[in-house]
Amino acid sequence: MSSTSHNAMKSIKIYGHVSATPEKFAQIFGGVVSHEVDPECDAAIFLINPSAGIDNPTIESWRGFDEFQTPRMVLVTVLDGMEMDFDDAVLVANRVFDSLVTPYLVLHGESGSPIGTISLTDLRTRDYSTNPPLIGESDSELQELVKDFQEEYLEQMVEMEDGAFAAGILFPALPVNPVNGMGIDIAREFLEQLPSSR
Repeated sequence: MSSTSHNAMKSIKIYGHVSATPEKFAQIFGGVVSHEVDPECDAAIFLINPSAGIDNPTIESWRGFDEFQTPRMVLVTVLDGMEMDFDDAVLVANRVFDSLVTPYLVLHGESGSPIGTISLTDLRTRDYSTNPPLIGESDSELQELVKDFQEEYLEQMVEMEDGAFAAGILFPALPVNPVNGMGIDIAREFLEQLPSSR
């Protein structure tokens, strides 16, 4: 069982095609790359590289957890130069996994590079072009752009109580970029909701 300052006493298993660099994320989250369903783990992180899609072993691993109510999240790697993006990957994942929620959307810089996120809970932005990320208020134009997405997300959350992720009934999909750290802190916030051990 891995232990880090962020995830003390938590067993985290990482799943995903090699193109999504599961080994890198195992290091980031103090987890272990796995190809077997582990009902004893505290959480399972499923990685998607939008350019490669979702392979059958990853889909089968996801389904293998259904009977255990293991907390699961989906991390979508959002890197410069990708033709497919976060939204495309979530659409596919919704078909082959379970219904996912997207509490954050990707924000792109002037060059088109993914540089930040906007929360659909409170419409606050995180700018990962600075270190540490700069959290701020979104402008009215951006709020109007994401209004429909926010309404859909808040509708999904109406029936969810606090602790829904830790209970294994809410599956967040988050955009991540290990190069600039985008979304890594958000994923850790979800993992911190887990009890120290199951």
